[in-house]
Amino acid sequence: VGKKVQAIYLWWHKPVIDKELLQSLPNLKVIANSGVGMDHLDLKLVASFGVKMANAPRAVSSTTANTGMALLLASARRLVEVHNISISPSMEYCEADILGVKVAGATLGIIGMGSIGYKVAVRAKAFEMNILYHNRTRRKVQEEHAVGATYCKKIDSLLQQADFVMLVVSLTPQTHELIGKRELELMKPTATLINISRGAVVDQEALVAALQTGVIRAAALDVTSPEPLPRDHPLLKLKNVIITPHLGIKTDKAAYMITEEAVENILAALNGLPLPSEVLPS
Repeated sequence: VGKKVQAIYLWWHKPVIDKELLQSLPNLKVIANSGVGMDHLDLKLVASFGVKMANAPRAVSSTTANTGMALLLASARRLVEVHNISISPSMEYCEADILGVKVAGATLGIIGMGSIGYKVAVRAKAFEMNILYHNRTRRKVQEEHAVGATYCKKIDSLLQQADFVMLVVSLTPQTHELIGKRELELMKPTATLINISRGAVVDQEALVAALQTGVIRAAALDVTSPEPLPRDHPLLKLKNVIITPHLGIKTDKAAYMITEEAVENILAALNGLPLPSEVLPS
């Protein structure tokens, strides 16, 4: 049926798009992705076959931003730890050992202020947080004022000031292991790292060392590298870490909206119209 295929809808990186597959589909016009991140695709390779690509930014931004805030709050109030205490047979604990950290008045540093990062800022403002952000391009002044965000041209400045650092960047060669040993050591020892982007944005070995030695207070990760982690990975044994299995967009409504957005892009491509969410190779 290769000659009949004109569109592919990728769900959770399946099917794998490689040269062999592209060569077998001579009439392929578009690949629509179920999410924002396109790091699983060789964009230049796909474009070389004359195939257009689209993602689904509108459908996922709010849901992913909610995941980020949920991780921030869960880590700050140590919800996983206290849940385990609450269901334990003895329920023995010392109140001083389960103290969390205050969110209101704390400083959130957002690295990556695209559509998801900006929605994180909107939510953080509602929690009375001070907001710093670092991005390749600065947001409009009115957008900054709307959420009370301050632009940090240099990432180092943000890392040194933030109580919570949230990663909301796409995975590219430039952002691979963006947060490593040097960056972790710039953070406050009371700071928390939250990653809702891609696991490879963080040097995980450096993160393990930082968490074990008190370089930073805690981490909350919706993404790891690989996913899932090997069952003997040291990150799984640390109490000051929350790990979720890439929940970012996983709600019933988001899944429906993603499919709608993909269909919209596919129909546009098949009818020779501009794709609403076209992604071009950089």
